[in-house]
Amino acid sequence: MSGGVGARSGKGGRLVAALALLAPLLVAACSSYDNGKQIASAVPSAAPRTTGGAAAAAAAERRKLVNLFGGECDAPATERYLNGVLTRLAANGQSPGEPYRVTILNSPIVNAFALPSGDIFVTRGLLALANDTSEIAAVMAHEIAHITARHAAKRAELVKTAALFSRVSTDVLGRPQEGQEEEAKAKLSLAHFSREQEFEADKIGIKDIAAAGYDPYAASRFLASLGRSTALRAQLLGDSTSAKPDIMSTHPSTPERVAAALQEARALGPPGAGETGRDAYLAAIDGLVFGDDSTQGLVRGARFIHPKLGFAFSAPDGFVLDNQAAALIGVGDSGAQALRLDSVAIDPSTGLDAAIASGWIEGVKTSGVEKMTVNDLPAATAVAQGEQWSFRLGAVRLGDKVYRLIFAAHALTPSVDERFRASIASFHRLSPQEASSVHPARIEIVAAKAGDTADGIAARMAVSDRPLEHFLLLNGLEKGGPLQPGQRYKIVAD
Repeated sequence: MSGGVGARSGKGGRLVAALALLAPLLVAACSSYDNGKQIASAVPSAAPRTTGGAAAAAAAERRKLVNLFGGECDAPATERYLNGVLTRLAANGQSPGEPYRVTILNSPIVNAFALPSGDIFVTRGLLALANDTSEIAAVMAHEIAHITARHAAKRAELVKTAALFSRVSTDVLGRPQEGQEEEAKAKLSLAHFSREQEFEADKIGIKDIAAAGYDPYAASRFLASLGRSTALRAQLLGDSTSAKPDIMSTHPSTPERVAAALQEARALGPPGAGETGRDAYLAAIDGLVFGDDSTQGLVRGARFIHPKLGFAFSAPDGFVLDNQAAALIGVGDSGAQALRLDSVAIDPSTGLDAAIASGWIEGVKTSGVEKMTVNDLPAATAVAQGEQWSFRLGAVRLGDKVYRLIFAAHALTPSVDERFRASIASFHRLSPQEASSVHPARIEIVAAKAGDTADGIAARMAVSDRPLEHFLLLNGLEKGGPLQPGQRYKIVAD
């Protein structure tokens, strides 16, 4: 767990209703990002260039963004390789000689963005999804295109103009309704404007990687993998809506971008003309941390372990856990049940029974408050009732934090409540031996042997949910396709 949270909508709206009720709980959480966005190239529009007196402000903006994404990933060899790709892109791009540098962010989600200063950021989650050098070159060229086309500045200007029109209508002319209409129009215009910028950045980036000698079809391959990644995550979390294109999204739907990227690549030549650099790329990411890092807490099936904060607990059987920035989110019973674990600083003089009765969930009545001890830790529990959801609340004090466990179900039957209470009772302080035995998963590159199948190699994956689908996704493979003896593939290993 780390620093902001976004509730995800569940099938039939069931999960989104539960998590929406928990949204007012947003407080300091366990330890640093997950905004749920994929390849979000939009960065703060006012991000300054590192020139003159703006250098300090730009450095502060950079630190803020890095911290938001879990800090920097300690992978110097991988970073050197990516900077070599950037140097090649810069020499053949629209602004030769521009200084660009890459920073790998310690986040498992798939994301990349750029600052006008020439800083390119990619998450290790994105690096795991890319399959060769040309694909990661396409991602970085896309981000460079946002800089060279001054997209952030143009968006900022559009926002300022829209805000001015809205203020004039509301404050000067005294027509608040017109001001609201202007604001609504501005949002639609900005969404359309940003979507067009994505297409433009794709187009510029594809031309630039082709000029640098890389395979121009790499962009369409990566975008296709991105779409599959989004869909798989939505399925695991019982979310049938998040993979659908949103008219207000700043990014076009993946099929649109794939089609446009293919068209652009075909205009540059037939497939096979450019360099892919697959083996070199796989060697560069071999051993990279995959999924959660130990400093952010680790999900192991239904178990969550946080060595840095010194605790662990087990979710009810059948729950799928998602370690987000501000909280751990869990989904059970196909979206009909949910959980949230976060932390908050509460004055030691305030009893946990009083804290849990103080109204954690807006508009929901808390009752049945009960003091208890959980594995020698002071704790309390209670039930809460909303219009459509019932909740079992738990609070456990460990050190200077109070950890809040919130379980939601349509009906808090005795059997369901028993499972929720058992999960609260599993919360415990990690022993030094237990903490030292927990390690993050890593990407391992293996060569296929004669007779190897995708099912056989996927069985070696340290992934509890749908290992075959993860193996196919990470390697850009289709189900049922043969493996090539001697070809190198990515697996997830403990």
